[in-house]
Amino acid sequence: MQSPSVSVIIPVFNGADFLQPAIDSVLQQTLTDFELLIINDGSTDESEQLILSYTDARIRYISNESNKGLVYTLNKGIELCATGLIARMDSDDICLPERLAKQKAFLQSHTQTAVVAGFIDFIDEHNKPGGSWNTDRETISAKEIKRKMAKENCIAHPSVMMRKDIIQQYLYKENQKNIEDYDLWLRLLSDGHTIEKIPEVLLQYRLHSQSVTKKILQKRNPFFKQFDCKRRFLRARIAESRFGIFEWRTFVSMIGNLLMGLAKAIKQKIVS
Repeated sequence: MQSPSVSVIIPVFNGADFLQPAIDSVLQQTLTDFELLIINDGSTDESEQLILSYTDARIRYISNESNKGLVYTLNKGIELCATGLIARMDSDDICLPERLAKQKAFLQSHTQTAVVAGFIDFIDEHNKPGGSWNTDRETISAKEIKRKMAKENCIAHPSVMMRKDIIQQYLYKENQKNIEDYDLWLRLLSDGHTIEKIPEVLLQYRLHSQSVTKKILQKRNPFFKQFDCKRRFLRARIAESRFGIFEWRTFVSMIGNLLMGLAKAIKQKIVS
């Protein structure tokens, strides 16, 4: 078998409902020299049986001894990857056929880029189109992405391909649960690494009642979530005596998040 040039990580926790089309979308890529790491994070549904039903030699099945959470699982996947390029993927999303080929080619021709994302389109549990994400479409260049990131996240986590040698130095942080990707982007950009985007739809991002994105939005004031993420990021930068223009912009937007969060909380109390 040909040695892989790209690693794809799919973390799975009770994802049987949408897992098959997600796996199939990777196996049907035009780029064929990849390894697919599927990491079962203590699922109690039919996820394991579904994964084991595949016989494709490019699949590496890994099972956590218990449910360890997404951050642990992603970091484990990064350490286990056999290649220098790592593509993220969720167990309910769908890769378009040329995603891996286009992102690999981009990183090969842009040697200073640490992470490359792509546009996403939303789909629901029935595969019906759900529109696009305006912020995603409006930020393409490295300059646009860095400026926007000081205010808010502008790339979809499962759409990225990353360089292992760089990401392995940072990894995801347990104290940034459910916003671990945004924290990672902030740390990378703060240290001068480049994040870019291919202005093409490379992934269909599924929104449904059980998706993490919807659960977070329903449970918690998103402005407070942004505030806490930036506060932890900036506290770490201050501790390292590293505070520049990017950090100042992040600080200003953090205060804005706090004010917006308070306004939203007061409004909710008045309405209730």
